[in-house]
Amino acid sequence: MVLTAQPMNFHALRQYLHQGRVLWLGLGVLSVALGALGVVLPLLPTTPFLLVAAFAFSRSSQRLHDWLHRHHIFGPMIDEWNRYGAINRKTKIIGVGSMIAAFALSLALKLNPVVLTIQAIALGCSALFVLTRPSPPQV
Repeated sequence: MVLTAQPMNFHALRQYLHQGRVLWLGLGVLSVALGALGVVLPLLPTTPFLLVAAFAFSRSSQRLHDWLHRHHIFGPMIDEWNRYGAINRKTKIIGVGSMIAAFALSLALKLNPVVLTIQAIALGCSALFVLTRPSPPQV
């Protein structure tokens, strides 16, 4: 069996880089990673990162854009936000519950009052935003 190398198409590579697709792709991958972390970390939001990822993938990779929209966890969040600007009730409960748990842990650990104040303001604003978003219509 003989392997032959395909000639590299530098023109296509240059055009691909020129259009910024690599940067959009990198932003999309980073945003999905941060969104996935946001599922388990209360201070890190999930939906905004997924919306950024969907936007970035729409400019870099149709395959990844389609995958994200079809994803069994992330897809419905993106769809509800795109259609209604909404966050479903279960996601609101989990999100705000995680914020409360994180703040309770910080209190139990007796963190510096300045840190607690900053955390309380950040979590309070985040919770307010989440709770004031409409819920999607029941199907």
